[in-house]
Amino acid sequence: MPPQPWPTGDVEQIEPLIRRVLAPNGSPYTYTGTQTYLVGASDTLAVIDPGPDDPDHLTALERAIGGAKVSAILCTHTHRDHSPGAAPLAARTGAEIVGCAPLVIESGEPRVDAPFDRAYAPHRVLTDGEQVTGPGWTLTAVATPGHTSNHLCYALEESGALFTGDHVMGWSTSVVVPPDGDMADYMASLDKLYAREDRIYYPAHGPAVEKPRQLVRGMAGHRRARERQIVRLLTEEARAIAALVPVMYKGVPEKLWPAAGQSVHAHLIDLERRGLATRSGDIWAIA
Repeated sequence: MPPQPWPTGDVEQIEPLIRRVLAPNGSPYTYTGTQTYLVGASDTLAVIDPGPDDPDHLTALERAIGGAKVSAILCTHTHRDHSPGAAPLAARTGAEIVGCAPLVIESGEPRVDAPFDRAYAPHRVLTDGEQVTGPGWTLTAVATPGHTSNHLCYALEESGALFTGDHVMGWSTSVVVPPDGDMADYMASLDKLYAREDRIYYPAHGPAVEKPRQLVRGMAGHRRARERQIVRLLTEEARAIAALVPVMYKGVPEKLWPAAGQSVHAHLIDLERRGLATRSGDIWAIA
């Protein structure tokens, strides 16, 4: 974590068409907090990932918007650190909520990422390649399931920037939590982004990614290395996830092991679907 004070509530101009406002929800899983982006240089704006329903953050967004019109509020996905601010911001600005589809998944396991936003109700759901436009700006939806099945990134066509939500972040790999998080989808979405030529990534958490294809290649390689590690350990002996994690993540603080265990679970489900692993109760083995 960078040293405090963080620029919470400040309006930062990061490109001619892009400003950023940091929400006051920093944590080990959100870094310094959710970054809300305002797109547009004229009197008509789009807002990406309005963040939590927090009065201070909404006030900061209103201050950043000023007298401009907000034509669209876009959400990358519906975890509660991303979309709950959409409805109150829409009520204040009259903007439509567009973007990802509604999604609520119940799981018997404790969550290590944010729970889903049950109240999220978009006026319009975007599919891959659909666009939202305003004076001097064009945002194209890029479907990137994996972290969640409804995850979208948004490409700003005029500048080559891609708003990557939680799919790609410079400070951490994305958590993939079953049953909705899917490792095969996540890897396919990484391959999809690697094939693109975006100039820079602006994630919802953490610093901008100035060498996006290099990072994406490294993230995909890291996941493939984790898969090989799982296969090697299960080849030695059948094990439960709780026995895999301390071996695989011995250099990682124990407080982060629950998140690591969820990603291991996602890898195992993927291996099982491909016929490479089997399970009996909590014990996993090579097929």
